[in-house]
Amino acid sequence: MQVSLSSSQGLERKLTIEVPAEEIDSSVTERLRETARSVRFNGFRKGKVPLSIVKKRLGSGIRQEVISEVMNRSYAEAIHQEGLRPAGQPRLEINEIAEGKDLRFAAVFEVYPEIELPDFSRIKIESLTAEVTEEDLGNMVETLRKQRETFEEVERAAADGDLVHIDFSGRIDGEEFEGGKGENIGVLLGSEQMIPGFEDAIKGRGPGEKFTCELKFPDDYQQRDLAGKDVEFSIRINIVREPRLPEIDEEFYRSFGVEQGGEEAFHKEIVRNMERELKTAGRSRMKSRISEAVVKRADIDVPEALMAEEMDRIREQAEKNLGGKAPGIPEDLLRDQARRRLGMGLIMAEIVDSNDMKADPERVREAIEELASTYESPEEVVRWYYGNEQQLSAVETSVLEDQVFDFIADKVKLTEKAVSYQEAIRG
Repeated sequence: MQVSLSSSQGLERKLTIEVPAEEIDSSVTERLRETARSVRFNGFRKGKVPLSIVKKRLGSGIRQEVISEVMNRSYAEAIHQEGLRPAGQPRLEINEIAEGKDLRFAAVFEVYPEIELPDFSRIKIESLTAEVTEEDLGNMVETLRKQRETFEEVERAAADGDLVHIDFSGRIDGEEFEGGKGENIGVLLGSEQMIPGFEDAIKGRGPGEKFTCELKFPDDYQQRDLAGKDVEFSIRINIVREPRLPEIDEEFYRSFGVEQGGEEAFHKEIVRNMERELKTAGRSRMKSRISEAVVKRADIDVPEALMAEEMDRIREQAEKNLGGKAPGIPEDLLRDQARRRLGMGLIMAEIVDSNDMKADPERVREAIEELASTYESPEEVVRWYYGNEQQLSAVETSVLEDQVFDFIADKVKLTEKAVSYQEAIRG
């Protein structure tokens, strides 16, 4: 096998490979003999079909199989021989494939770039710090009460915050339109889920009242055939329900898994969760700021093959998050996000390789125990992680990523800024 390597622009490389005809022909002949021992043709017993007939009927397909296998094997050997690290699959260009002649083909591909780490000590990062105050605790208790909010039927006029069940029918120019009618539909007053003016028309009216109101669809309404049009709604109020917050008592505590200890235990559990949320938000924010600053300073030429794959992943994730097709994401935005992700990934891989980093077993154990602490039987969950190679590997990867960010954080210029709990959570 003869191999020659050439470079074009950027990260693109071209391997030209030549395989002697004798190697191809001998492999094809051997494959034909193997096939002849097992193939069945009409008029011949199994294993008794003449090689010439097998070649005539199956030779072309077998030769294609052999050539494909030889090309894959030769490409892998050439990559190893030249010490290359391909990024993505190669584009194959076949120059000569005829029987009796040397096989000549070229593989065009990109390679991973050489990474030069930036001077981390020149990077400045601001870290937000916060503590959970009594006021934060009180606000969180009210938020939790709101999560357990119920609605009870009342005989009075509807007001902000009420859940009102209505029948309605809309008309444009005297004609009903698709989607403009509903029966016993729940409307939460103040939620602004309906078009402007609809909820205001309901406020102050009680169960059993019927009325009409003239409104207008917003100019930017999502259903384009209705945008900007005048509409008349006939509305009947069926039921008015007012919100009721639960009492803060033992039953309330139990609904959040606190069986004993009353208010003190409940507050401790809330604070513990809030502090965990602060830690998670702070770590996520720190990673984001470090990544942005590091990638900006590092001059990395990202392979286009990897860019295309990463852009597809980002688009698919956006669609998954939105529960369907995502609106058109600008190509420039996709490329920018993909470049940042890949750039940071290449930098992290270089740090791991150059420092021979491995996931710290103690940190892996701590991470698993923290994950397990939210379950009823933490010990069983810990055993499950250590007995599941795939899940354990995922935790180890996450821990190793944290170690890399810690490595960088120890070298950057870090300043702290004290903020409120809410500011720290929002970032």
